[in-house]
Amino acid sequence: MNIFKTYLDKIIKLIKSANKDNLLVLPENLSGINVDIPPAKFNCDMSTNVAMILSKPNNKSPLEIAEVIADIIKKNDNYIEEIKIEKPGFINLKFNKNFWNNFLKSIINEKNYGSKKVNNPKKYLVEFVSANPTGPLHVGHCRGAILGDVISNLLKFNNHKVSKEYYVNDFGNQIIYFTKSVYFRIREILFKEKFPIDDKDLYPGVYLIDIAKNIIDQNKDIKFDNFEIISSELTKLSVKESLKLIKFNLNNLGISHDNFASETDVVINKEVDQVVDELKKDQFVYLGKIKAPEGEDSKNWDEREQLLFKSTEFGDDKDRALQKSDQSWTYFATDVAYHNTKLKRQFDILINILGADHAGYIKRITSVVEALSGEKNKLICKVSQLVKLIKDGQPFKMSKRKGDYITVEDLISEVGKDATRFIMLNRSNDVELDFDFTKVKEKSKDNPLYYVQYCYARISSVFRNLNKKIDDEINISSFDFNYTDDEIKIFKKISQWPKCVDVATSKLEPHRIPVYLYELSSEFHSYWNMGKEDVSKRFIEKDNTIKDEKVIILKIVSNVIKSGMNIVGVETPEKM
Repeated sequence: MNIFKTYLDKIIKLIKSANKDNLLVLPENLSGINVDIPPAKFNCDMSTNVAMILSKPNNKSPLEIAEVIADIIKKNDNYIEEIKIEKPGFINLKFNKNFWNNFLKSIINEKNYGSKKVNNPKKYLVEFVSANPTGPLHVGHCRGAILGDVISNLLKFNNHKVSKEYYVNDFGNQIIYFTKSVYFRIREILFKEKFPIDDKDLYPGVYLIDIAKNIIDQNKDIKFDNFEIISSELTKLSVKESLKLIKFNLNNLGISHDNFASETDVVINKEVDQVVDELKKDQFVYLGKIKAPEGEDSKNWDEREQLLFKSTEFGDDKDRALQKSDQSWTYFATDVAYHNTKLKRQFDILINILGADHAGYIKRITSVVEALSGEKNKLICKVSQLVKLIKDGQPFKMSKRKGDYITVEDLISEVGKDATRFIMLNRSNDVELDFDFTKVKEKSKDNPLYYVQYCYARISSVFRNLNKKIDDEINISSFDFNYTDDEIKIFKKISQWPKCVDVATSKLEPHRIPVYLYELSSEFHSYWNMGKEDVSKRFIEKDNTIKDEKVIILKIVSNVIKSGMNIVGVETPEKM
């Protein structure tokens, strides 16, 4: 039950009825009318801007219109305890006890409370991580991986169909250098040859030794005496081993993909040639010249004729090259072909999770998807900004034994999967994140994960004390309770959960979930602590029983925390 959606529908119905009675003039479009969570200072449960929207067509001030609408609501809604009008024309509603009792009755045993029931679920393809298969995942990949996974969880929670995909960049120079690096490690193991550490094109990480050992052990028939002869086969083996490592890293983060798409397959299957032909037919490709970028000396710029995509027709700042000087395809061209394969699989919406260094890439790839599909916003890109590791107020350097970067494995071994997922998601993806190791390990309010998990564990302890299970259904014969303002404060927060989920899903902003869970937990802990001084706030009575009205509070809070933590992909321990 989304009370904000319910009341939006109710208010629209009422003003349409008033329009028929010539009490109000309505604009053609009512989409600007909102029912929202009010600021705390208003001491109400719900606020609507309907009077401001209707002010102009009625040629009256918002305050005058608000008076008319407030009177209509009073006459037609028995759940309203109080209506107040605030400048410049907000109508603020406060509900009576009957409203809250009916609300609690409707959600008490609804484990998927907050899930939006859609009539026509969409098919989403969420591509995320897609790191080069040249070694273990580092912290820079971690935030984007969690972002993509939780966005997928959110969409699934709202009954959409989701496929999670990893695009394996197993073609190009980086793979050649990676394969050579593996080859030299193999030679180091078999023939005691020194690894050419001074070659800056190679990958020096110690993890390559394990990859090399695995390849040697599993391929006794291969002679590693001539790179040119075995390069093709060794590339396949090296990428395979690297992907095993990446999948292991992802699994430790609680992440799995439905599909791994290969760039090599795109090239081998001539997908690039096909998509370029499609773009040519629609006249989106031409032979032209690209001027030197701003700030670059035009004298040193090779302004040559090359195959270009007309991305400026779709809002990009310049057209984009599809071929290199040697006539081979650019990385952009293979990416165009890959996205064309996505479209052919008939997904409704494509979502790409990109690293901070790919922000400038968004316009060109969304442009080509629009050109190929004929639909704007078919592809949505979300950028995962950088993560700074902090300990005791200083940049934190962990083991770099895997190479010249801090790995996901290092991070998880330091703080665990749950902390990694929750904290990485605790801020909007489009701002940099400080990952503070000191706070993550604290058992206090300053550690959001601990505070939420402790809330669930506290509730579990009450049920254990009563020989009940936290997941058991609650059967209550009558919902007629006189809750206090402190208790209603918790209910108000619970009522906001569907709206939180809805906004997080529609805007693809999953950080709203852990933020909400922390706020809900704070409300619960505050109420729990009141019981130290006020016996009426305590959950367990002197005779080791619990009143029905208190059971309801425990149940609805635990249900929402469980749902939210499942979306985030974090455990809810019953004991801490």
